[in-house]
This record gives sequence, C-alpha cells and structure tokens, in this order.
Amino acid sequence: MQVSTERMIARKDGAIGWMIFNNPARHNAISLDMWQAIPEILDGFAADPEIRVVVLRGAGEKAFISGADISQFETQRSSAEAVKHYDEIGNRANQALMQCPRPTIAMIRGYCIGGGLGVALCCDLRFAAEDARFAIPAARLGLGYRHAGVRRLVEIVGPAYAKEIFYTARQFDAAEAAGMGLVNRVVDVAGFEEFVLRQAGAIAENAPLTIAAVKQSVDAALADPAARDLAAIDRAIEACFASEDYREGRRAFMEKRRPRFAGR
Repeated sequence: MQVSTERMIARKDGAIGWMIFNNPARHNAISLDMWQAIPEILDGFAADPEIRVVVLRGAGEKAFISGADISQFETQRSSAEAVKHYDEIGNRANQALMQCPRPTIAMIRGYCIGGGLGVALCCDLRFAAEDARFAIPAARLGLGYRHAGVRRLVEIVGPAYAKEIFYTARQFDAAEAAGMGLVNRVVDVAGFEEFVLRQAGAIAENAPLTIAAVKQSVDAALADPAARDLAAIDRAIEACFASEDYREGRRAFMEKRRPRFAGR
C-alpha cells in the first residue's frame, strides 16, 4: 500500500494490517505528514475485507511514539491559527483511529509519550513490553490539552490517575501502567512480538460481525447518552444472527471443529 510519506509504513500480513510509525531518528515522534497519513492508511485497511485487525507499532525497538515532533512546533504551532490547523489534523487522525471498523491494537515498546500515548488511547487494546515508558509532559511544555484527549484518559484510568499523570508529567513504567489499567497486558521483551501476533491472530479468527457489534456497543457506553445510536447497535446485533457466520459457528460447534468465518 502506497503512503504519502515515508515516515509511515502500511503493510498487510494475512489478516493483519500493520501501521508503522517510521521516524526512528526522533524515536518515532509524529510529524505533521505522519498525522495526515493515519486516516489515509486506515481507510485503505477498512476497504480491504481480508484485513480483520490493525496493529500499530513504532519502527525499531526504542519507541512506540515519543510524542509530537517538537522540532516542528516553531514553524507549525507558533500562532493561534497554526495551532488550530495542527490540532485539526491531529484530531482527524485520532478520530479515524477511534472510528476504525477493525479492532485496533497498540503494540508498545519503549517510549510512549504525549501524543504517542494519545494515539495508544485511541486503540481498542494496548499491549506493552516490559521496557515501555509512559508520560504526558504537557505541563513541562506549557501546552493546553484538548478535552477529548483528557476524557479518553479519564475513561481508561479514572480521574485520580489522569490528574496524577498530567500534574506530575513524570515517566512511569509498564508495571505501573498495568496497575492503572492503562494497558491490557505487560509481556517480557523476548516474547512480546509473538504474544501480539498470537492475540491479533485470535481476533482475526473470530466472527468479524460480532466483534464490530461489540465495539459499537462499548463505544456507545462511553459516549454521551444523546450521542448513542442504540438503533444502529440493534441492527448490528440483528446482522450477526442473520449472518452466514452465525450458521457456520453453530455447525462448527456441533462438528467439534474451528469455525471459518467470512464476515457476512
């Protein structure tokens, strides 16, 4: 898949779509062109029915994403108008992640800082290697943090931990992140990639319509009541029961074999 910047890599491996942040010289800090490429890549994955799960990772072994590329701030975030433009592009990328129709996994090694943690929070699942390090250093940079980003953090770790993360701006390790509920699992570095591949493979083998309906329901549970489209969720559930996959699941259970789901 062609991408508009070499700092982002999109790769397909069977049922897995890989989105790789490829700026290792800056610990995969996200530049403006990288933010712009995120919706582009996700649209491509969503259009491919063979892709069942999307995994995000950083190039190399030192960082998932070390934050926004601060070296660009002087030229691209130095005025109110420039900040607004930059934030709109970043928000569009994060929205694309949260609205991705496929399950998304953040595969976190090394630094996961600032905007990088924001990207991870937009994913459905977060798996961390033991060497992962987390922080939101906004208070050390004088940055204002948009409500949407703060809300996502609060939804995952709760208000007390969210305030501690923002107020102290300190780095914390993977074990502490797990204790906060920020990550789903912490895995030793040696077996990390194998673990993520196993989890992604298990998701890819399961019924896509069921996963899509659950994703829609969980997202609605976290949304403001007025924004919940319960009728759409009911339609997604009904589609599961009307699907070929539901018949296949029943047959596979009776025949004591693995089901082969087609997503229809």
